[in-house]
Amino acid sequence: MIPYIKRYAKNFDYSLFITYLFLCLFGLVMIYSASMEWAVNVYDYEPDFFYKRQVINLLVAVPVFLMAAFIPYKHYRRKPIMASMLLVMFVLLFAVHFIGDDINGAKSWITIGPLRLQPSELAKIILILYFASVFANKKTKGNLDSVNESIAPPVTILTIAFFSVLSEVDMGTAGIILFVSVSVLAASGIRFKTFAKLFSLIFGVIILIAPILYFFRDIFITPKRLLRLEAFLNPFEFEQDSGFQIVNGYLAIGAGGVKGLGLGQSVQKLGYLPEPQTDFIMAIIAEELGILGTVLVIGSLGFIVLRALFIALSTQDVQARMIATGVGSLIGFQTFINLGGLLGIIPLTGVPLPFISYGGTSVVLLSLAMGILLNVSMFVKHEKMQS
Repeated sequence: MIPYIKRYAKNFDYSLFITYLFLCLFGLVMIYSASMEWAVNVYDYEPDFFYKRQVINLLVAVPVFLMAAFIPYKHYRRKPIMASMLLVMFVLLFAVHFIGDDINGAKSWITIGPLRLQPSELAKIILILYFASVFANKKTKGNLDSVNESIAPPVTILTIAFFSVLSEVDMGTAGIILFVSVSVLAASGIRFKTFAKLFSLIFGVIILIAPILYFFRDIFITPKRLLRLEAFLNPFEFEQDSGFQIVNGYLAIGAGGVKGLGLGQSVQKLGYLPEPQTDFIMAIIAEELGILGTVLVIGSLGFIVLRALFIALSTQDVQARMIATGVGSLIGFQTFINLGGLLGIIPLTGVPLPFISYGGTSVVLLSLAMGILLNVSMFVKHEKMQS
């Protein structure tokens, strides 16, 4: 293990590490700024309650990141590890429907003592690793383009996970899981003809299960989702109800201008913008730090996405390419879902902004993904040096 660490540490990707660390620390500062009034006036907590909790989250997240960075990504290709990951994922996704906490109409969290876990967040990472591993094995065996033998089983697993998350009333995370999995599959090297067959198969399955989905439509089309759709279509018509958060987000963004009002000077966080430390934290960043602060955050997240895609294009290893594509698409699409809801491009989903929004499960598991990406980056650099 020591020779391995020495060999790959020489290829440590400092640009990824510094960007990751910057986003985490920047998010910590903004959580402190955004949450003070809400913590005191709504929850009757200490002003720095959410800040201290996020510090604890980061004290877990950063070691997880470093640990994942030095675990060889090829280990995830082993069948016992793949089977164990899938078992954990499905047990948690199944259990959340029975012992999960109901928060704002969604059963997405499991509380275990002092810990709160969101199984759907874990499913994002596991599906990236599983897809990358299983298709790398199929590529090695030469039967990657066999729909029945190579593609149908992983897609079946994806379908079960997708509908399990969707039934938690978590449309945003379900969409991310689907988009990321398809991105990983596209990076596997399968022929376009096979890809077309797969989508034909999926379309056929959708037609077959459409009557079942209609019968259970109350599970997927909840009153809360209908309200969010109304707010998306015309937030100002419902500005005192379902559109309240969107409208106040717009006011925060508009008030910030180019330079912003100054760190800590937000008006919308004073009880106007609900839970500003979570998925609407970018509105507070825009209000306090203006366009410059917004560009800094989006640029940093964009750098990670582009860096991941560059790593994917730079390697000949199929598994490495799929993992890098998966992590890059995960961070990129989650950022789009968050900012799209804030700007009114898509309906609100409650998806956090990566590394910036308050939340333990999100920052820890995204740190795990970043650590795995860093490990892949070190391998690719080592691969180039050896060629």
